Amino acid sequence: MGSKVAGLFQLSLVKQIIISIVAGIVLAYAAPSIAIEASLFGGLFVSALKAIAPLLVFVLVISAIANQASNTNANIRPIVTLYLLGTFAAAIVAVSLSFLFPIQLTLVTEAATNSAPSDITEVLRNLIYKVVDNPVNAIVTSNFIGVLTWGIGFGAALKHSSPTTKQVIKDVADGVSKIVHVVIRFAPLGIFGLVSSTFATVGFSAMVSYTHLLAVLLTSMAVVALVINPIILFVMSRQNPYPLIFQCLRESGITAFFTRSSAANIPVNMELCKKLNLHKDTYSVAIPLGATINMGGAAITITVLTLAAVNTLGIAVDIPTALLLSLIAAISACGASGVAGGSLLLIPLSCSLFGIDNDIAMQVVATGFIIGVLQDSAETALNSSTDVVFTAAVSHAYERKTDV
Repeated sequence: MGSKVAGLFQLSLVKQIIISIVAGIVLAYAAPSIAIEASLFGGLFVSALKAIAPLLVFVLVISAIANQASNTNANIRPIVTLYLLGTFAAAIVAVSLSFLFPIQLTLVTEAATNSAPSDITEVLRNLIYKVVDNPVNAIVTSNFIGVLTWGIGFGAALKHSSPTTKQVIKDVADGVSKIVHVVIRFAPLGIFGLVSSTFATVGFSAMVSYTHLLAVLLTSMAVVALVINPIILFVMSRQNPYPLIFQCLRESGITAFFTRSSAANIPVNMELCKKLNLHKDTYSVAIPLGATINMGGAAITITVLTLAAVNTLGIAVDIPTALLLSLIAAISACGASGVAGGSLLLIPLSCSLFGIDNDIAMQVVATGFIIGVLQDSAETALNSSTDVVFTAAVSHAYERKTDV
């Protein structure tokens, strides 16, 4: 028996996670009361990831910039371009499938209690305020826009410091990275707790009445993950994209699916980028930035639920308006909160494009929270895995140029 347990720990992390998922489902059906208590493991794992992620980003960005050679190309600009284009493309896919398979909602009476932004100006204003947030508060509240801004600032200020100072910064960054590695090793136990408690408390029976809505949402996300992203990756690298696509979905998407937090998945993505031998100066900035602005899944959620409300109310939508909706959804998604269900609070903003009042829009938001167990999990998995895909795409394109 001891040898079997030892053999289990010698399996790859992905295989351990798959086994933990199956074990969590079995426990949820066999002993629901015990499965609910197992949520402790999941909560501790997610909390640990969320706690270490801002500090990891802060020290890695400072170290990367302070120790960056003058001739190093971090390739951040093309990655940001891919993030924005990918988010807009995801909204277009969502519009297309919503037109092909129109959705009718049974609007609920409960409304979400969170306050939603009133217009696109408020979304952009909030983003700007995040940039100038107090650095300590940015780390404490996981404001990654602020963390990145101050990390870049401190890194630039220390770029001309003594070699000893730079080495100390690098050693601190390496030390935090080792802590992250230890936390990630507990992923199977954490995901076991998340899966078992979720199945025990919710299951899939509550989703039956929302199968049409979920089908359009999940199909849109699958098309982006398995068609749009591979096309972008092939254009950039001129290589078969699917080995990398499936690796990102396995090693980033699965964890993100169950943590339901792009911020919590930053350490996982950092480890994956390191495994892929990507340039540290690139991924130390691109991955946390992607967790903030690369929101293809959020754009899909905003677009599909908005068009569902529009179709339910019998409002006609022409092609130019649909394109405008895609643009608004893409821009709004970049300002989506990094917490579970954050994209849902931007639905009233896109609904206002069609003159839908806030009371009805908030009922649509409530519908989103009902299906959030699957919708938000799939959305986060797409967002987080795409961060690595686009970072790798630009890195491979740059390598191909230098080899020519």
